[in-house]
Amino acid sequence: MNLSIENIVLIGSILLFLSIFASRASARLGIPILVLFLFIGMLFGSDGLGIQFNDPKIAQFVGMIALNVILFSGGMDTRYSDIRPIAISGAVLATVGVLLTALITGLFIYWLTNNFFETITFTLLEALLLASVMSSTDSASVFNILRSKGVSLKEHMKPLLEFESGSNDPMAYLLTITLIQMIQVQSGNTWSVVGFFLFQFLFGALMGFGLGKGFVWLLQKIDLPNRSLYSVLLMAVCFFIFALTNDLKGNGYLAVYIGGLVIGNAKFNQKFSCKRFFDGLTWLFQIIMFICLGLLVNPKELLPVAGVGLIIGLFMIILGRPLSVFLSLLPFKKISFRAKMFTSWVGLRGAVPIIFATYVLTSGLEDSFMIFNIVFFATLVSLLIQGTTIPTVANWLKLAEKPDEKPELSEFEIEVSDDISSVMKEFTVDQQLLRNGNMIKDISLHPNTLVVMVKRGEQYLIPTGSTELQPKDVLLLISDDDAMLKDV
Repeated sequence: MNLSIENIVLIGSILLFLSIFASRASARLGIPILVLFLFIGMLFGSDGLGIQFNDPKIAQFVGMIALNVILFSGGMDTRYSDIRPIAISGAVLATVGVLLTALITGLFIYWLTNNFFETITFTLLEALLLASVMSSTDSASVFNILRSKGVSLKEHMKPLLEFESGSNDPMAYLLTITLIQMIQVQSGNTWSVVGFFLFQFLFGALMGFGLGKGFVWLLQKIDLPNRSLYSVLLMAVCFFIFALTNDLKGNGYLAVYIGGLVIGNAKFNQKFSCKRFFDGLTWLFQIIMFICLGLLVNPKELLPVAGVGLIIGLFMIILGRPLSVFLSLLPFKKISFRAKMFTSWVGLRGAVPIIFATYVLTSGLEDSFMIFNIVFFATLVSLLIQGTTIPTVANWLKLAEKPDEKPELSEFEIEVSDDISSVMKEFTVDQQLLRNGNMIKDISLHPNTLVVMVKRGEQYLIPTGSTELQPKDVLLLISDDDAMLKDV
């Protein structure tokens, strides 16, 4: 299908429309939104409506940019106070856990393909490469599902899983790149590989921390003429940290996550609007990335690898991920058995394994397309089985609870930064509220609760104690205590 630039823009906008509306279906059905984005891409691809997209380098570039934004935004949204209790266990899961997942799964793939499949046979290094590509998790999809079902988690599970998800991609990336190089040269010095790992991790972490601190200083000192430019500056910071660290042979993905973590926990001008900007940017790049990956795959090519992909996907769910989690968390006695079980089940494969599979495609390895298709199929298996059952498993393990969320405002377009402990709530005036009088001073409110604005029709009023209220007026209340607002 030959498309003009105008038609590309038109189709792109249609794909965005469909993806945004698909998010509502995802919330209702409990299906990870990633699956719907991928299916939309496949629907419009060469085996669907006929859009020809077969350039893995473009898909890799899109995935790299998207992953930078997602990791940086994830770091900015993570508070030191949340991760402090689980920092060590989370770091072990993100490194040792990923390594064990790759090793256990790789050995299984080698045994499986060399004993039960004649058309699909991998060497040990190729099997380890395939497993390494799939060794990281995508907990972001998990929390979309939990929020849509109104479920929160006990035992510090949320920060543990978010920290692991945000910091385990660099390990999977290192394993993938290292094994590609070892297969290409058909040799590998063990100590040089270990040294490469250590240097990439340590240097990446130092670059992320150092550049993060440096840019915090800049953000606190600089005075830009337009507040919207702070978000643009921060986006440049995100890509600069990744690119410079990569050029200096460090791990850019780890650096960009730690840089976001440092910047997100500092105070600077327009911080709240910058975080909102990155939230929107993250959604945009997630949609573009998932659709791009969906367009890249040809569904007909998945059929020959469906059997092996299904077996590998089920092995990772039932044995590979649980074994790596329990072995990694063995020293941490305070983490309960049920928390370890849930952590094992939440080992969702997401877009990152498919992105890393594009590195295999562009490497020119003999079985690169087969590896890519197996990764894609195994990822779908993981998302469909684990993604649709996460709320059920959380309830079954008694780790689920109702989330304590700040009330959303619909009549007043005002938002309070997460750094501010005060809570805002809207309240519609009725006759019951006016039973003791129709002035604000007649309303019985807690001492630390104030009426800061009144909406009457299309008018907004600044209230005083003598302001007369009418039924259907909407009050904007603010308080230091969420429980007080619930008692109004």
